Amino acid sequence: MEHLIKLKNQLGKGFTPARILVIGFAAVILLGAFLLTLPSATVNGQGLSFLNALFTATSAVCVTGLVVVDTGTTFTLFGQLVIISLIQIGGLGFMTFATFFAIILGRKVTLKERLLLQEALNQVSLEGVVRLAKYVLQVTFVIEAVGAIILAIRWSFDMSWPKAIYFGIFHAVSAFNNAGFDLFGNFSSITRYVGDPVVSLTIAFLIIFGGLGFTVLSDLYTHKGKKMMLHTKIVLSVTGILIIGGTVLIFLIEYSNPKTLGPLDPMTKVLASFFQSVTTRTAGYNTLDLTGLRSTTLLVMVVLMFVGASPGSTGGGIKTTTLASVSLYAASLFRGETSVTVRNRTIAKDVIQKAVAVIFMSMLLILVVTGILTLTENADFLTLLFETTSAFATVGLSVGLTPTLSDIGKLVIAFTMFTGRLGPLTLVFALSHRRNGLPQNQIKYPEEKIMIG
Repeated sequence: MEHLIKLKNQLGKGFTPARILVIGFAAVILLGAFLLTLPSATVNGQGLSFLNALFTATSAVCVTGLVVVDTGTTFTLFGQLVIISLIQIGGLGFMTFATFFAIILGRKVTLKERLLLQEALNQVSLEGVVRLAKYVLQVTFVIEAVGAIILAIRWSFDMSWPKAIYFGIFHAVSAFNNAGFDLFGNFSSITRYVGDPVVSLTIAFLIIFGGLGFTVLSDLYTHKGKKMMLHTKIVLSVTGILIIGGTVLIFLIEYSNPKTLGPLDPMTKVLASFFQSVTTRTAGYNTLDLTGLRSTTLLVMVVLMFVGASPGSTGGGIKTTTLASVSLYAASLFRGETSVTVRNRTIAKDVIQKAVAVIFMSMLLILVVTGILTLTENADFLTLLFETTSAFATVGLSVGLTPTLSDIGKLVIAFTMFTGRLGPLTLVFALSHRRNGLPQNQIKYPEEKIMIG
């Protein structure tokens, strides 16, 4: 352990894995923003303003989906290809692609690169990180290809084959990476397919697979559902509970709403509720008009967005395992137990501490950003909270606020997306003098109790 700590501290003069990831993501965003300002990127031949280009590139790299201009009608083929490339790089991580090219060129992956992969893929050890990176690329391209084929066949009935193939690829990549960008125009997302099971279920399952995390997908493939890791079991359990719970709540609350589920037949209501529950977790697509949702539904969606996907996935949020860890910790306190146990296993104390820190930092960021937006934007509090949570959790859903954001609002939301994609703790460690969250000293002071509650 001491040897590994020394190696991590020798990465460079202050360039820890966390800092390199922050700088790397920022560099990709700036490059994407520059490309989107080019005249060839937009239909009007003028390119985007730098601020709008920066916002769009940040949303793409951070696989969010919030847009200040309509993707389908604003960008040329070149501009759309830039966006989908940024989504793929942002979803899988630039270090994963760097490893891929290193392997193709026959170059050995160095220890420094392995440490960066460990940080990027959110792994607890260096063992098997290169193998996992290879698996990430393989499973990504396979799942995206299957999704693209299904969508292309379905859309071939609505448009020409070349366009259907292109739309299939674009939306499959966007969905698997939990990005939520679409090409249907007029900020409509895929509302026209609210009752279409092929489109809705294909995109929904692409989102679910992308949000489970590559470690979970690898574990499921390796063990075929038997002798799975505790991490996998928790992810699958919490994911299932959130999807089913969200579906039921949205269905019940919106059942008679004439602006959403009201006019639909019973089966379409179930399908739409399921789709919206899935996509709210971090994907950003919608088949219902979000501006017509009831306030209670928006509040439920805020909670689902805040939790988000799972660690090591293409999604954002505090993550399912973070929610599970803190919930299990609270339950153990109620039972008067000194340790957190689940499925005959004890969860390490440092894991609980990190989960609490993630939730605290995330809530603080959302409250601060929402507070700033109350000063800069003309919208009610719930709308601002929804927008902020959507940005932080890299969801991409909006109730119509994004296109009307002020310049300050755009910068604040862009920063929130960036922080949410990297994770608040990663950003804090990158900006602090600590190395990967490791304590700089081991001094232990006398304990003293304070009153709580």
